Amino acid sequence: MHVDSNSKQQTRSPSRILHLLYHELRPSESKYSYVTSTGMFAQHVDLYVRVRTEQDSLLWPELTFDDGHLSNLEFAAPILQSRGLAARFFITVGWTGTKPGYMGWPELRSLHEAGQAIGAHGWSHTLLTHCNDGELHNELSTSRLTLEDKLGTSITTMSLPGGRYNRRVLAACEKAGYTQVYTSVPKAEALPLSATIGRLNIRGDMQPEWIAKLLQPDSGVLAGLERQHRMKEAAKSLLGDRLYEKLWALANRAEPESDSRETAE
Repeated sequence: MHVDSNSKQQTRSPSRILHLLYHELRPSESKYSYVTSTGMFAQHVDLYVRVRTEQDSLLWPELTFDDGHLSNLEFAAPILQSRGLAARFFITVGWTGTKPGYMGWPELRSLHEAGQAIGAHGWSHTLLTHCNDGELHNELSTSRLTLEDKLGTSITTMSLPGGRYNRRVLAACEKAGYTQVYTSVPKAEALPLSATIGRLNIRGDMQPEWIAKLLQPDSGVLAGLERQHRMKEAAKSLLGDRLYEKLWALANRAEPESDSRETAE
């Protein structure tokens, strides 16, 4: 049975997959919701290893990272590899080697050569729903081709900045050569995976006990998060992206130097 290509460790055949989304790791805790401490992340990964050995009724966890923060190589990769797991790392290509705190090409090559999967996250993290045709080409095609040239591998997966998309964006992703597009819609996926794949954003305050309950389909936790997501989408439509980003930054205690567009989902 086909499982996501970023699975290294597998002891049973999953029936449904829940893709989990991380961003930045730090050795110490942070009030910023999109930062996970290395200690907490290690607990999460230990939980995922246990879940993959348990009964088929549990959701199979798969890990993804967005943006390409340097901590993905420094902290996340060693924790994953020590447990025999891999993740899919979606890279904001225009930040590579140019934006402080994010991986350069040598670091990204090291991550890839270590067996971790690489995907694209656009060129500049611009919300794709705001792009004209030329901008879409740069965000989607230029980023993919640059990754392929620098890493010497095929890039066929894309995660959507800010989780924003519509039919036009999905059509542009397909035209640009992506076979799978990862969203920020919190939902489990049946096998075989479709062209559009949902993910659940993991915040730094999410305890392993809560995630364990989340991975039990009958708990109702994931269904509740799906309802919350629909409410958030309605709020985005009502408020508009700019006002929503400001409110998101306040609610998630975004740090002054961060750009809310990096993670506002």
